[in-house]
Amino acid sequence: MSLKLMDKTEEIQLVMSRPEKVLFPEDGITKGELIRYYHDIAGVMLPYIQGRPTTMQRYPDGIHGMMFYQKQVPDYFPDWIEQVAVEKEPTPRDPGTRQCQVVCERAETLMYLANQSCITPHTWLSQKPDLYKPDRLIFDFDPSGEDFDFDWVKDGARRMRETLAVLNLPTYVMTTGSRGLHVVIPIRPELDFDQVKPLARKLAEVLATEDPERFTIELRKKERGNRIFVDYLRNDYAQTSVPPYAVRPKPGAPVATPLSWDELDDPELTSRRHTMRTILERLAQVGDPWAGMDAQAVSLKPLVASLVQADP
Repeated sequence: MSLKLMDKTEEIQLVMSRPEKVLFPEDGITKGELIRYYHDIAGVMLPYIQGRPTTMQRYPDGIHGMMFYQKQVPDYFPDWIEQVAVEKEPTPRDPGTRQCQVVCERAETLMYLANQSCITPHTWLSQKPDLYKPDRLIFDFDPSGEDFDFDWVKDGARRMRETLAVLNLPTYVMTTGSRGLHVVIPIRPELDFDQVKPLARKLAEVLATEDPERFTIELRKKERGNRIFVDYLRNDYAQTSVPPYAVRPKPGAPVATPLSWDELDDPELTSRRHTMRTILERLAQVGDPWAGMDAQAVSLKPLVASLVQADP
């Protein structure tokens, strides 16, 4: 099955292979339906992912089969897919090299990735041309155990918002589509990750210190118990986060969904409430709660400077 898609400059031949393949067995959701979803959501989703290197989370045999993350662009990807060369972080075995990663600049790219059974594209917190300077600060409120209270997750997000409000930082909240919530601050890309990450740790530490029975920044999973991990570690070079409106590889095909803050008061809210089959109706009813986020971006220079002075 193939589609011919036109943009202002070229015709793209998008060949879909095995669109009937079931990726979500409990729900009967096929690869063709996933491709159609990313076509339909692209107008809302693209502003959050354009310019950002993307890691593909692929499930060739569906969500209960083999999974792998793919960063490097395969040789067979078509030329019309945008790429960006990024510096890999050096390791003892790899002194540091460059690799090309996908950048989703258009709906067709999202559709092509879905055809590769990429259910979730994960994106960087920075954009080209300067990938060393983030334009997002993210806190992931991630339950540590299987038996957790989502009210704790919601309370943690609220309390982080209160802390950030004192610092005059705008905050946005999103279900991850998996287990937790993200609290996101749009920032100006003025500082590099090495400057931003210590501030993120300090802010996460405030919550963990105030309520150590429920929240932690403990890196060792076995030491967290059932507490909520306030994950600040994503605020680093080459780290990724799930972007708004991405599908997650869970039964029901839940979607990472931006919320208004008052939606946290809904006792029925869970991180998987909104799905691939319901999100378009939600958008038609309430719109995108994060619309205009980038216009609210703030400078972190004063806060980082004060942190350096307080902790030389």
